[in-house]
Amino acid sequence: MKINVPNALTFFRVFLIPCFVGIYYLPHTLIGQPLMNWIGAGIFLFAAITDWLDGFFARYLNQASKFGAFFDPVADKLMVVAALLVLIELDRVNAIISLIIIGRELSISSLREWMATIGKPGGMAVMFVGKLKTTIQMIAILMLLYYDNLWFINVKWIGNILINIAALLTVISMGYYIRMAWPTLRKSIKIR
Repeated sequence: MKINVPNALTFFRVFLIPCFVGIYYLPHTLIGQPLMNWIGAGIFLFAAITDWLDGFFARYLNQASKFGAFFDPVADKLMVVAALLVLIELDRVNAIISLIIIGRELSISSLREWMATIGKPGGMAVMFVGKLKTTIQMIAILMLLYYDNLWFINVKWIGNILINIAALLTVISMGYYIRMAWPTLRKSIKIR
């Protein structure tokens, strides 16, 4: 494996995860909750920007690699799972919503991996509803991490609405992916 700019950004994003989680476990005598919210949301936003940048540099510098194609989505999912677990701990998101999102991510990742092992990697291309879900989910998580009002904007209220929309889109996108894979699944497990 060659370390190039996109892969370095992905590794950096994984390095940010313990920093991000650690912020929320510092003593409140050392750092107050509003500052924790600011720093945590800032780290999450920075990680989301590095996710976009690694894809941009992979295309622009022609540095796409099999390792990057595998590890980039893993890093994204690790960051989202870490953020959702922190939000559950802070009682800012419902555990059921988090389980829906995390369960879908694990299921679809496993399905994609399985499709690749049987020689059908293109059979699970990312769809628009999946991209929309990811965008709304990232904005919702960012807002729920920040949690304080921003001028006249009720950030926590908007974040809660968006995380519920993301959960609904999660179920819809999972249905699309399963429907795309169903013919192959049916043949492999011999369902009539």
